[in-house]
Order: sequence, then structure tokens, then C-alpha cells
Amino acid sequence: MSSAQDRYVIIGTAGHVDHGKTELIKTLTGTDTDRLKEEKARGITIDLGFASFRLPGGEIAGVVDVPGHERFISNMLAGIGGIDLVLLVVDVTEGVMPQTHEHMQIMDLLQIPRGIVVLTKCDLSEEEWIDLVEEEVREEVSHTFLKNAPFCRVSSVTGEGMDELRRLIAENVALLPSKDADGPLRLPVDRHFTMSGFGTVVTGTILSGTVRVGETLEVLPAEEKTRVREVQVHGNKVEEAYAGQRCALNLAGLERAVLERGSVVGTPAIFDQTTRLDGRLTLLPEAPRPVKFRDPVHFYLGTGRVVAEVALLDRDEMQPGESAIVQFHLDRPIVAHREDRYIIRSYSPMITIGGGRVLDPRPEKHRRFRKEIMESLIEMESGEKAFLLQKILDKQCITAKELETVSGMGKEKITANLKELEGEKKIVQMVDQWVVGQALVAWRHRLLEETERFHAENPLIPGIPHATLKGALPRKVSPKAYEKLLGQVVAEGFLQQRGEGLCIPGFTPEPTEEQTLDLERLEGAYRKAGAMAKNKNETLAQLGMPSSKADPYFAYLFGMGRLVKLNDESFFHKETYDRALQVLIDHFAKHDTLILPDYRDMIGSARKQTQGILEHFDGLKYTMRRGDERVAWKLPKEVPGK
Repeated sequence: MSSAQDRYVIIGTAGHVDHGKTELIKTLTGTDTDRLKEEKARGITIDLGFASFRLPGGEIAGVVDVPGHERFISNMLAGIGGIDLVLLVVDVTEGVMPQTHEHMQIMDLLQIPRGIVVLTKCDLSEEEWIDLVEEEVREEVSHTFLKNAPFCRVSSVTGEGMDELRRLIAENVALLPSKDADGPLRLPVDRHFTMSGFGTVVTGTILSGTVRVGETLEVLPAEEKTRVREVQVHGNKVEEAYAGQRCALNLAGLERAVLERGSVVGTPAIFDQTTRLDGRLTLLPEAPRPVKFRDPVHFYLGTGRVVAEVALLDRDEMQPGESAIVQFHLDRPIVAHREDRYIIRSYSPMITIGGGRVLDPRPEKHRRFRKEIMESLIEMESGEKAFLLQKILDKQCITAKELETVSGMGKEKITANLKELEGEKKIVQMVDQWVVGQALVAWRHRLLEETERFHAENPLIPGIPHATLKGALPRKVSPKAYEKLLGQVVAEGFLQQRGEGLCIPGFTPEPTEEQTLDLERLEGAYRKAGAMAKNKNETLAQLGMPSSKADPYFAYLFGMGRLVKLNDESFFHKETYDRALQVLIDHFAKHDTLILPDYRDMIGSARKQTQGILEHFDGLKYTMRRGDERVAWKLPKEVPGK
């Protein structure tokens, strides 16, 4: 298992085409990351390349080599998102070039944690010239995340400066925080291919969680389940791989056709897809023009790219250099989590114009220019706890599992935040769901109002059925949460249990004279029939009583305790039921088992009615059936109420 001290990091390169990124990686790692024939022929990196090397402290770092040519920026973006430390490579014979600048903007927008500026080809220039280039580069990065980054002068040809670079890398790696290896697995796919005799293989950087040989995973957006046949890290077979590592997974029973760059392999039933998300967007000061409401852009997140419309919520256009909370409407589903970083490029021509972070990966569609909406979004942006509270407010009630899905946080982090919110009396745990206090107050009122309404519309029925009353609450309220709330309302005296229903305390059904006569006839029929009572329809037919009157009458007699309901169709008069229960108690006082024919004879009934009451006793756990026999289980010592 991975210990808390283990540190897995990904190092990435960035910089203009032909500034020596690939040669630098080859000198550091011994691996040529240009694997395509076209890359070899043209001498430039077209797609992502991967390597690894051992740091002075013994850790093995993964390396992602990204393309520098502007035509392959989309490939560069697919690899840069998962890195922890970037090597910004600048050729001292050329200095800062267009892609140097754009790559730096992208890394700044993505908030790459740490970086080192590497001046390459130092064997080809005099020291005075290199000093001038370094000064130029320092000015270029002075307003970015690299403003305090160390500089290192190297030559991939002579090996000059490589030991110093390894030392700087190790120092920066030691300052990086540990990854969340205990959360759900999330691996954005940057490459996928088929190997003869092995099947489908995917590669990527594990953003969170752990993957193990033999476990079942889910592939999105295809929504396909697959089993991990083999795991490799840096070309070596392992039993498991952890957050922060690059790995290759051999997936069983998965067709390559369902995969694409941008697919995500993850823990089943955790990750949802979204076609809409809220985010903080910052436009670069160099953006060529404002972004207007509903402008289309190319949207990059993880290893994926989609087209998105920018829905401005509090303005009609954003000027270069401005920052705002916006909503993106995507042309196809992606997997996104809160705090994910993204990049946008203009639709045409394709240049990087901005980026930011995801605030809510599954929001409602917002109406524009609403003060309350903007206030809630700003509050949600303030931190994890505020985000969780806002989600509970939006949903009214939600499970911790659902919060995992919408937040992207690990279980432990969510639990800690929820406990803090509970301690601050902002939310309440209702068994399996978390609810805001205001919602509970509103739900209590709804239960009382619905019960009063039911009494007004059904004056003969002693109480509203449990299932009917639950309909007064939002459908998302779980059965367990409903039962807990109902128990609280009853315990506090606002509602009263009556049979299987609930009523307002003091409510008493008041039948009319005609209804009273009908009720006496119906009750008399069951009293007279005793243990031979027929089912509802047969009894009504014998009395010549229309079935339209039946439900309120049966509900009244049952609620008032004059009839006992055995099942949906069968009732016994309370006197008959009590006698039958007493017979059962007396029998088990002297015997260990009971069979249906014997009990039928004891109570003077027929098989169908006897079976009904015995199954009723089974449901109450008074008895337990074992084959053709029954034994006493939680049988009372005397008839309740006597």
C-alpha cells in the first residue's frame, strides 16, 4: 500500500518548437519521447511523449514531453493538465518566442504548482549573451507563477548543468503536497491503443485514488464497465498504482472504439458527465477582443476538448484582462470536478484567450442578472465548506455519496466539512441524508398542512396513511429521513399516530347518521363471521353495500380499532383477532411448534383465513415459519391492550 509519505510527481516540459525540450528529456531520462515516424522525420514533437527517471532521493518521477509547435497546442493541453512541476525550456540562441509566451500563459492559467526555467543550448552561446537572454526571460515571467522560479543553464550535448537541474527538480518536488490516493480513482485518458494478444490499453496520469489489478472500473463518456487486467508504471508491471503516477492499464472486455482522448477511467458510480458547468473565467490581457454573451470557444479540461458557449451572467461582454463567474454550455458531455482548471481558446482563429477553474460541475441553468444567483455563486467560490453548504441548499437534501459526485472531494474531506457545518448548526443529518435547517422547518409545516387537508377532504378516515403523507415532501427525501422526521414530529406532539395513519391531535372522525348505520352493519358482519370472515368484496356483496363506500368505512373501522387488517383484502373483527392471538399464546406456552391445520381447528376457521392471520403474525415477528411448521419468535406473553 501507498504510505502517506510517498510522493508521486509528474514533470512536464513547455516552450517553443525546436527549443530542445525532447533532447533535454532524453539527457535526463535516457528516453527519446519522439515515438512517431513523422516526429523522427520532421525533427519536432507532434504528440505527447512520456519518460521517467530516478531523482537523487530515490523517487521515480514521470515526465511528459509536450509539443511546442502552435499547430499542436491541443496536444500540448492534453498533457499539461496533470503535471506538478514544469520545465519551461528556452533556447538561448533564440530567446522568448511565440509559443514560449503562449505556453507560459496556459501554465499560469492552469496554476501549475511549481516550475523551473531551463535555458538550453548554452554550449552554443557566450556567457554574456546567455546573461542577456536570462534577463529577457526573467522579465517575461515576472508577472506569472514563475516569477520566483529558479533558472538553470544546461546543454544536452555536453551535459553541462544537468546535475544542477536534477538537484533543483528534487528540491521542488520535496515542496509539493501529497496526492489524494484514498479518494475515488480518476484517470483522464491521453493515449489509447490496441496491443496484439493484450487488447485495449489506456495511459494517463492518475489525478486521485488508486487502481488495482482485477478491479472493475467505469469508462466515461461511453459508460462502459471494464476490468483491469494489468497495471504498468513506467513500463514495469505492478499490482497497484497511485495518485500522481503515470500508468498504463490493460482493460479487459473493452473495445477501443468507445475510447477517445478526453475519456475518463474511474471508480464506478462516482463520476457524472456534464454539459453545463459554472466557472471563474479570467481573460488574458492580450486577448484580441472581448468575449460576448453566447460566444463559442474551444474548451480544454483534463485531456479533453469540447466546444462551449460562454453564458455571461452579470454582463453582456467581458473585456480582455477581466475576471468573472460564468456558465459554460458544452456541445457534448465531459467529466469535470470542482477546482478543475480549464483553458479556453477563441473559436477562430484558435488562440489561447483565457482560463480558470470549475466552481460547480453540475449547476442548474442560471437566469442572468440575478443578484441572489451571483451572491450564491460568489459564496460557493469561497471554499469547500461553502460549496457543500450551497449544494445542500440547492438540493434541499443530499447524501454524502452524492456530494462526492458533485464536488470531486474525497470521502474524508467531505465528512470533516459536513461535521463542521453540523457543529455550526447550518445543516442536520437525517440518517442517510444531509438537510439544511430551513428545509426541515418547511417540511414540518408541510406535514401538518397535508394532514389537515386530508382530514378536511376525508372526514371519516381517522388518519392519513404514512405513504400518502410522504407525498407532501420532495421526492428526493429518502424513506429513512422521512421516518426520522415523522418520528420527531410525533414525539413533539404535533401529530399523533393512529393505527397505520397519522392525525392532528384531538381529531375525531364524525360519521353522519347514514354512515353510522352502514358502519354498524359492516362491523356487525365481521363480528358475526368471526374467524370465517370473507374478504372485503365478498363481505360487501353479502351486505349489498356499494364498493365506492368501502375504503373510507374500512379505514374508519380499522383506525378506530374495531377491525384488524390482516392484508389488503382481509380483516378480522378486533374481538375475533384478540381471541385468535390468545389461542396462539396459549399454544406456544405448551408446545414448540405449530402447523396450519391445527391452528385452523383451534380458531374454527377455514384454510384461506387461517393462512392470512398466520402470515400476519409472521409479519409482526410473533412467529417464524420453518417449512410447514411455525415457531414462536417475538410473541407477546399476553394480548396487547388487555
